[in-house]
Amino acid sequence: MPDVVIVDYGAGNLRSVVRAVAHAGVEARVTADPRALEAARAVIVPGVGAAADTMANLRSGGLIEPIRDYVASGRPFLGVCMGMQALFDLSEEGGEHECLGVLPGRIVRFPAGLTVPHMGWNTVRLRSSHPVFEDIEADSYFYFVHSYYALPAADAVVLGETEYNRVQFPAVVARDNLIATQFHPEKSGTDGLRLYANFLRLARERGSIAPSTTAA
Repeated sequence: MPDVVIVDYGAGNLRSVVRAVAHAGVEARVTADPRALEAARAVIVPGVGAAADTMANLRSGGLIEPIRDYVASGRPFLGVCMGMQALFDLSEEGGEHECLGVLPGRIVRFPAGLTVPHMGWNTVRLRSSHPVFEDIEADSYFYFVHSYYALPAADAVVLGETEYNRVQFPAVVARDNLIATQFHPEKSGTDGLRLYANFLRLARERGSIAPSTTAA
């Protein structure tokens, strides 16, 4: 059984993520089976869509507790776009929707007057180095499509930031063996593919994606 699991809960970018993982030479298991997370060495939760639908699909698939348990186990986890937003306590998209509660904070809409969705290529500025961004130049461009963004309760989880019309928001969050991006690495060319390759290599070779200062 492949040791990398991509969670299939109906996300629109699933196939693009599968191709990006395959490009790194990794055969992942794409599955909606919650039991697959028990033995996984790395889990990726992709995402395109609304918070209400995402959480409804995760709930109906019996995936909420297995994802929480997996993250709590300390094994490598990557969330992408909606897969990042779902990690927080609450999303304000289309009302208020309870999310996974893995990271304290909420998801809010860009202020009135800004064109949404925020769509296109923007730079991501890292606050500190991280092994998942190894060999990716500082302030590299990544591809975004979103109308909502995270407001973490703990600023320490913010690894990278992007600015959209003077609104600065978290583009990458990280804590221990969890990392998640608001942008779509699978749509971000060479640097995005390198991010996937780094995540997968670290997860499979050393069982950790955390910076060396916190990996012990």
